[in-house]
Amino acid sequence: MSTAFKINGQQVSVNDAGDTPLLWVIRDTLGITGTKFGCGIGMCGACTVHVNGRAVRSCLTAVQDVAGAAITTIEGLNPRGEHPLQSAWIRHQVPQCGYCQSGQIMQAAALLKDIPKPTDADINEVMSGNLCRCMAYVRIKAAILDAAAVMRGKKP
Repeated sequence: MSTAFKINGQQVSVNDAGDTPLLWVIRDTLGITGTKFGCGIGMCGACTVHVNGRAVRSCLTAVQDVAGAAITTIEGLNPRGEHPLQSAWIRHQVPQCGYCQSGQIMQAAALLKDIPKPTDADINEVMSGNLCRCMAYVRIKAAILDAAAVMRGKKP
């Protein structure tokens, strides 16, 4: 079965079975490896991507369900790694092992799209499904608040 969609602005068509998780299509079929496998049951957030601008768990999303959709992975957020969140992540030295970070950033990008000036409570609620085994939550929150300020035109 052929499924066509856009990924990071490029039109693609894949021949994977319709029930194949989008995560494996992205990583194995398309060779885009920034999106990570964490738990396989949608509980950790490592596999978070955007489908039509909404954060979704790609391990739970069948490729047939994204036919005609626009998908963005961490590589497509800003091809040069200069999205305000990516810059804030560096300023706040968020990553330790780094494994969860693409999913964290993609979830945070969806948060800032919906809530440009988030409160601590907003961040806690929206980011609660993204787990970090290194416990970098304080730095993650600081980076999100920093990026939100930058996106509203304030200097870091």
